[in-house]
Amino acid sequence: MPQTTPKGLHRLAFGGDYNPEQWPEGVWQEDVRLMREAGVTLVSVGIFSWALLEPEPGRYDFDRLDRVLDLLHENGVRVDLGTPTVAPPAWFYRAHPEALPVTAEGVRFSYGSRGAICHSSAAYRAAATGITTQLARRYAGHPALALWHVHNEYGVPVSACYCDNCAAHFRRWLAGTYGSIHAVNEAWGTAFWGQRYGSYEEIDPPRATPTVGNPAHQLDYRRFTDATIRENFRTERDVLHALSPGVPVTTNFMTALSQCDSIDYWAWGREVDLVTNDHYLITDGRRTHVNLAMAADLTRSVAGGAPWLLLEHSTSGVNWQPRNPAKRPGEMARNSLAHVARGSEGAMFFQWRQSRRGAEKFHSAMVPHGGTDTRIWREVVALGADVEALAEIRGTRTVPDVAMVWDWHSWWAQSLEWRPTEAHDARERADSFYEALYDRHLTVDFAHPESDLSAHPLVVVPALYLTTEAAGRNLREYVENGGTLVVSYFSGIVDEHDAVHPGAHPGALREVLGLTVDEWSPLLDDQRVTVTGPDGAALTGDVWTEFVRPRGAETVWTYADGPAAGGPAVTRHRLGRGTAWYVSTRLDAASLDAILAAACEDAGVAPRAGLPRDVEVVRRAGDAGQRYVFVLNHSTEDAEVPLDGSGKELLHGGPADGGLTVPAGAVRVVRLES
Repeated sequence: MPQTTPKGLHRLAFGGDYNPEQWPEGVWQEDVRLMREAGVTLVSVGIFSWALLEPEPGRYDFDRLDRVLDLLHENGVRVDLGTPTVAPPAWFYRAHPEALPVTAEGVRFSYGSRGAICHSSAAYRAAATGITTQLARRYAGHPALALWHVHNEYGVPVSACYCDNCAAHFRRWLAGTYGSIHAVNEAWGTAFWGQRYGSYEEIDPPRATPTVGNPAHQLDYRRFTDATIRENFRTERDVLHALSPGVPVTTNFMTALSQCDSIDYWAWGREVDLVTNDHYLITDGRRTHVNLAMAADLTRSVAGGAPWLLLEHSTSGVNWQPRNPAKRPGEMARNSLAHVARGSEGAMFFQWRQSRRGAEKFHSAMVPHGGTDTRIWREVVALGADVEALAEIRGTRTVPDVAMVWDWHSWWAQSLEWRPTEAHDARERADSFYEALYDRHLTVDFAHPESDLSAHPLVVVPALYLTTEAAGRNLREYVENGGTLVVSYFSGIVDEHDAVHPGAHPGALREVLGLTVDEWSPLLDDQRVTVTGPDGAALTGDVWTEFVRPRGAETVWTYADGPAAGGPAVTRHRLGRGTAWYVSTRLDAASLDAILAAACEDAGVAPRAGLPRDVEVVRRAGDAGQRYVFVLNHSTEDAEVPLDGSGKELLHGGPADGGLTVPAGAVRVVRLES
């Protein structure tokens, strides 16, 4: 069984991507001195070093990397060693221009960036395996080695390639997946528009067409792309497992729905020894700390609830968004410790020293251009001390309250063309439902729709357009066995091949919800509807309405106006020992609270009283009975936070007896002792 924690690291991880090749060797001594000052325990090395390590085909130069790893070891810093396969050298592309990816429109990308890879290229796979093998042979026994880091951020900036190599590979994948061309035709519904195929050789990738292509074809190509990338990861991973046993292998995910939409992280989570993630705040006007919490919860869930590691985030602003504001004083620490609260075994950054050249020279770093006489550096040193003070939480797990169902395949399918309205976005629904649960101070686990849900008293389904029969049965059995389920509109509609389930909508979820939907009636941009509920309460919906016909469900909220005026808007169905709620219009996070309040009551999920908005309270617990409470005050006012017991505050010392004062913008962590 591979090791699942960084080898030889007995504290929480703190550090970042270290790129000494960008600097004269005289800077390296200053780097390690500053690393000691900041309390750095782990750095990522070599991720973009292929051209230096293999300057020409088959000739390797490890002298610089030898000196770097030796220097880090001498200064007590562990190493996350990258295989540099995200950035093949110029000589490789000169010899193999066919390894550059091709767009659906037939345009081949050029060399000069990163991640420009056709993952079906046999030449790429051979070259990547070669450099990985050389690294494993040389460094498997190096005393600094804690973790192997394959590639970098698979899926971005490009995942799918549409070249002829990919076409041939796709045909082989289809043959292995379906077994016959007849099965492909059946699954894809090629009788529509006369698209029947007589052989695999007639099938190409879903390249640009005059109008919308076959959605099942497009969906399978996304699956093929993800599987092909994952196959390349496994090839490198298996080399490392064979040549460097006992050292865990990972690759850095980007689980946030705001950052990567081409990777099925449920599948990838089963392939790595340690789940790691990169997260960057998206400054799109949303409450960025909510997106951060959601990404951390999703990463922990991909890890199966086990501890994971934040491998990259930023000390301050990034440089790739239209507008890149700096983080405010204290925000870096709150961001970092919010990830730790939700299961990360540390906080790592991109990068250690801010680059002077290249595309990311304005991206913040642990050591800014201004050096150590800067606010960022002082906050980095203070955070290093905080991370050290939390060493005892290693191995404990975040305690969830409720669960949310999410499926990347459903997201892929719903995102295809010609849906009832382009305004309905699966990510938006997930964000809104998560925000509503966050504002009820509930910690969320994410779950695959076919996974065991029995441990969760409340399960929310924000968007599950693609629902397999197995998922439908799973959700029904969950409710029958006593669970409380909340389902949003346009869920249960199609099967795994994007074929509409037989009969009335919502297809696979009719039985559990106790209703049918006669018709959808999406709203225009400026249209709103009012729904009224118990005691005359009114909420406003937009984007979507439905003509709902209860078939066992009771109407709780009613459309007061709009296309479905007088009809059910929100229903409740008692089934077996549980309850299923259905929300047939788009409500924002604040309005969803009214529905979730009722669902929480059904589920026996008690509200957390006395907690202000934007004050985050998360628990971690250990197998030996340890209990920790993280309180993160994202607001601009001091907060009084009740505690379930008394204990010791770990970051600043002192007792915490039944309650805690948390200053505006601050973080407190309490070890509960009673």
